[in-house]
Amino acid sequence: MTVDDALRAILFDRDDTLIVDVPYNGDPEQVSPMPTAVAALERVRAAGLATGVVSNQSGIARGILTDEQARAVNARVDELLGPFDVWRYCPHGPEDGCACRKPRPGMVLSAAAALGLAPSQVAVIGDIGADMGAAAAAGARAVLVPTARTLPEEVAAAPAVATDLRAAVEMLLAPVGAAS
Repeated sequence: MTVDDALRAILFDRDDTLIVDVPYNGDPEQVSPMPTAVAALERVRAAGLATGVVSNQSGIARGILTDEQARAVNARVDELLGPFDVWRYCPHGPEDGCACRKPRPGMVLSAAAALGLAPSQVAVIGDIGADMGAAAAAGARAVLVPTARTLPEEVAAAPAVATDLRAAVEMLLAPVGAAS
């Protein structure tokens, strides 16, 4: 690793990574952090890295929740776990063909640019293959934190796998060549 691609930021998926997934949640009162989210984010910030969130929110395209509701939930996440340096979410559905919906790289590229970073200076932590795909397509590092929704083939294909969010952060912050 060179100085130019040293890790400078970690982008997190929102649902089932930072917070417990409530499908198509439009209610900020239902936001609950994942068990190791607070400790993981404290560690990232203590290491001097920027933080961000990249999240597919197809409930907006499906008419299940409004953009305002999604923003209110994001604000609650920011209140409980933030502040985050950058937020990106995709309001499109899977059939919309947008460039931002994971596994496409749009949100990762946009977040990196907003932070003034190259994608190689960013890592993505998420719970499904689409998170890993977006990171790979953007040229960022990635760590998968599987949940009950994560498919076995997504775990097998992931570039790195951690047991929880805190372990994923420690994996990314470990010096190159450190024993695992």
